[in-house]
Amino acid sequence: MAIGLLLDTHIVVRWLKDPRKLSREQARVLEAAVRGMEPVALSAISLLEIAVLASAGKLGLKAPLEELFEDLEIAVFRILPLTCQVAAEAASLGSLRDPADRAIVATARVERLRLVTSDQRVIESKLVPVVV
Repeated sequence: MAIGLLLDTHIVVRWLKDPRKLSREQARVLEAAVRGMEPVALSAISLLEIAVLASAGKLGLKAPLEELFEDLEIAVFRILPLTCQVAAEAASLGSLRDPADRAIVATARVERLRLVTSDQRVIESKLVPVVV
């Protein structure tokens, strides 16, 4: 089944931890994907960001990080790798400073996915179609 959405790191964290923090449109497209049994994508760099946030105690996880990662691997998520093509695309995105943002936006561009995000810098960059 085709993937149409890529989730920014903060969106997957909100979706799993407190879905009420998602915008109406974000919640609507994610619920529609789940109902339609459509996979949603996550950049591999988001796993690193989640691990770093968890190790700093910023996620308030009730279960071990490994359990969260196991849930991500078996749920509706498809983890997309950081390929040479994504890295080259990320290098061309000079308007974004954060390397993780660059990798996520580049993944969306290379894979032709809409990015679900609330990151104003990414939204204002207009580098990729977004769901806000």
